[in-house]
Amino acid sequence: MACNTSTCQSNCYRNEEQAQEKAVDSSTNPIADDNNQNQNVCVKCKFNEPISATGGDDGRFCADCFRSNLYGKFRLAVTSYAMISPTDNVLVAFSGGTSSRVALQFVHEMQNKSQKNFDASRDRSLPVFGVGVAFIDESSIFPVPSHEIDKAIQEIRLIVSNLAPPRKELHVVPIENICSSNSSDGRDRLKSLLDVVSDATGKEDLLLHLRMLSLQKIASENGYNRLVLGSCTSRIACHVISATVKGQGYSLPADMQYVDSRWEVPTVLPLRDCLAQELNMVCQLDGLKTVELLKGSCAGINGLVSSFVTLLQEENPSRECTIVRTAGKLTPFHFNRIPENNDSNLLSASRRRQKRFNLKPNEAISSESFCPICNSPLNKPDLLRLSNLGSCQTSSDSFGAACCSSCRFQILPKNPPSMEHFYTLLPQPLIARAKHSSYGNLSLLREQIQDCLISDSEDES
Repeated sequence: MACNTSTCQSNCYRNEEQAQEKAVDSSTNPIADDNNQNQNVCVKCKFNEPISATGGDDGRFCADCFRSNLYGKFRLAVTSYAMISPTDNVLVAFSGGTSSRVALQFVHEMQNKSQKNFDASRDRSLPVFGVGVAFIDESSIFPVPSHEIDKAIQEIRLIVSNLAPPRKELHVVPIENICSSNSSDGRDRLKSLLDVVSDATGKEDLLLHLRMLSLQKIASENGYNRLVLGSCTSRIACHVISATVKGQGYSLPADMQYVDSRWEVPTVLPLRDCLAQELNMVCQLDGLKTVELLKGSCAGINGLVSSFVTLLQEENPSRECTIVRTAGKLTPFHFNRIPENNDSNLLSASRRRQKRFNLKPNEAISSESFCPICNSPLNKPDLLRLSNLGSCQTSSDSFGAACCSSCRFQILPKNPPSMEHFYTLLPQPLIARAKHSSYGNLSLLREQIQDCLISDSEDES
């Protein structure tokens, strides 16, 4: 007897009858059968069998079309926002994970194609951009056995050396070098600096800022003028929510754009439109070797947000894209672009795309005041506090006043003795940045906050 329950999943007569009815419908309706067959082929080439990547439209591509589509996103971002020009020297930040591995692979493929075009051209007028790779060794912070670190570094060297010419230089730099040129002294200072920060979220954020500072130091000391980061949609979605929770809404638009020129060496995010699942799939399809070091899970706000976004993505594969697209409606800052390049070696098509996508290309990058720790642009309340630095008695007070509200709450110690100790342990670049913000831009700050100040006549009345 057939089952009448619509939710029944057992092997009863009802399933057999449905199968027979479906076979009859297919024989009498060939169009419907063709539609079912079309669902089992790639939506692009209409020939190969699709793979399952993200559960959305990308999951209906075959392996070749899927990779081609992902590389197309990367290529479009690079060319549209003038991230890499023929005369550039590019440094790729490599952590060993899938995102940075795909970023390195795609940059290498671009360079390799440029090299082939250069060799094939008669006049060889268009140069080939240079590529370097940077790995920040954080073994002094995380309890990773020395033999595992040595093995990981050796694998990274092998990955870089196996890439086809042109040769790419690998820079392996311990993160403690940002605190002192002496390895032992730098390690002790870095540990002491992190120990002063009691908040788990603040400690993670400070380490993130020190990592960026180390990458900037490598790039500036070795002649690189671009820094490529492997930040993808999934990571940016987590940052959007965590920054909002931490009270960094004002500076949020600066951190999620394709280009960020507030640094000495501009940073670019060519994988901004790619999901972490897509990058993992590319590594599997191409057999790209990754190097994962166990550093422990994130704690505090960062860990909670990461788990929350992962849960959202599992429920709906488009959630991360929706978060990034929504936050992308925020107005970027003037430094979220690369200045227009009038180099004669730049192709006219690249110039047209640059004019189309760049923000106000004829306007110089505006001067902004930034937090000395996280380098976030300061809002008006922070600028008002910064304008009153004359009343500060110590250097640590001046440094604290120059920081954004988020860093003062999450990172800076609350009691004066700990703050003094924290200040003595800071890397010199952070102290120099604070002095520049405090004393070099006071006249500019007064102009920016003029509407918020009370004049002498108003005060007397």
